[in-house]
Amino acid sequence: MQHISSFSIIEASITEHKEYAKDICHQIEESAKARGTGIAKRSVDYIEKKFEEGKGVIAIADDGTFAGFCYIESWGHNKYVANSGLIVNPKFRGTGLAKAIKKKAFQLSRKKYPDAKLFGLTTSLPVMRINSELGYRPVTFSELTDDEQFWKGCQSCVNYDILQRTERKHCLCTGMIFDPSDPRYKSTVE
Repeated sequence: MQHISSFSIIEASITEHKEYAKDICHQIEESAKARGTGIAKRSVDYIEKKFEEGKGVIAIADDGTFAGFCYIESWGHNKYVANSGLIVNPKFRGTGLAKAIKKKAFQLSRKKYPDAKLFGLTTSLPVMRINSELGYRPVTFSELTDDEQFWKGCQSCVNYDILQRTERKHCLCTGMIFDPSDPRYKSTVE
């Protein structure tokens, strides 16, 4: 395992990072297969667009190797922001990199959308722990965005049938939210 200090974690807002989009998509797909759980697939074009929009956070090892990634996306007329697509290259897992990436994505979300509720869906216990440390709390799906475009993104997940059968009330994912307007939500980042 490499040590966390051998990474650059940056807001990927420049197009030179587009070269990593194919590897990111591959890593997301391989992680979904290995875990046997739902991870929504994203296209190379979609990831490249996140770079162009300045909505990606990427970690690159000192040797230029892709180490990790996460992106943000706004929903419901910027009332909600999802931090999605968190992936860490297996070579760099267990280093604290996922937490560092999520922290940077949280900060980017708060900078770009200071009044928005931040949310995420995950089946990963480590991601739930990271989100909790950032100030997120578990919520029912009814407290998340009702933006149809967001929920369409779940269609590529292997568990989508559960979401459909329950009329978007339940799935294997846990919904978590950070509400900056609610004093009960406290972040360790801000």
